[in-house]
Amino acid sequence: MATMTAAQQRAQAKVEYDAFVAACPSRKLLDRISNKWVTLILAALGSDSAHQPGADCAGAPRAMRYSELQRLLAGVSQKMLTQTLRSLERDGLVSRTVVPTVPVTVSYELTDLGLSLYEMMRGLKAWAETHMDDVLANRETYDTRVA
Repeated sequence: MATMTAAQQRAQAKVEYDAFVAACPSRKLLDRISNKWVTLILAALGSDSAHQPGADCAGAPRAMRYSELQRLLAGVSQKMLTQTLRSLERDGLVSRTVVPTVPVTVSYELTDLGLSLYEMMRGLKAWAETHMDDVLANRETYDTRVA
């Protein structure tokens, strides 16, 4: 049996990624990126203007400070925002920049990899916002039929 280099092993594993297989590591990645806070953070960092409720967040990506993100993402706890940003940074989707000012300034920005995911998530967010009335009507119909 021939010995494979580490690069060859990684290439073979990449070919074998199949999210339908229980042991596939892509399942954990899907679990992480399907989180609502990930979707909203990516949408926020992908915007080039301050978000107004009901306005389209589409635009050029931009760096945002932690406090900007926290204000924009209504309902996110400090712990959840910190954990989510750390996981996005670990996965290479977000970069964190620390500027030694008083107080220290920390900003977050999408990486090229994060930008590629943002493009898909933006569509998902837009779909949810566009079809929410339909989903609510279907839920109500279902609930009255089942009750």
